Amino acid sequence: MAAIRGKDTKPELLVRKFLFSRGFRYRLNHPRLPGHPDIVLRKYRTVIFVNGCFWHGHDGCKYFVLPRTNVDFWQRKIERNKARDKREQQQLAAMGWHCITVWECQLKPAVRQQTLESLAFTLCQIYLKDHSVRSYSQSEEEVWSAAESDGEYSSGSGQ
Repeated sequence: MAAIRGKDTKPELLVRKFLFSRGFRYRLNHPRLPGHPDIVLRKYRTVIFVNGCFWHGHDGCKYFVLPRTNVDFWQRKIERNKARDKREQQQLAAMGWHCITVWECQLKPAVRQQTLESLAFTLCQIYLKDHSVRSYSQSEEEVWSAAESDGEYSSGSGQ
């Protein structure tokens, strides 16, 4: 188990190389964000978690099989990991971040390109949605007006 790495895994490197080749710039394992996300795209207010199917309990995946020995320990461990992942994503969402999870099985050669293209499309959609031009109605213009309502001008000189 000591050989299992938590950072710079092969699936994570695949996602990072794809994003960089497409012009997305990111930071790794940001220490101030809950869960230390694998990839942080600040411009897009998006974090990406690249999860291993076994360690994070990917339901319905053929790569998530509990070991036959010490089953109780592994079930508790996987459930704690899933609960922690959910709690951290809720905290990030409350802070205004978009959370994307890419599973290890989605990066297998048969479906890798489709998954990565989908990721790029999703990031572009998030950017467009967050940075779209918003039109305001007449009532909102009155609320956000910087002019004085009574028409008087104050010079602020104390006279």
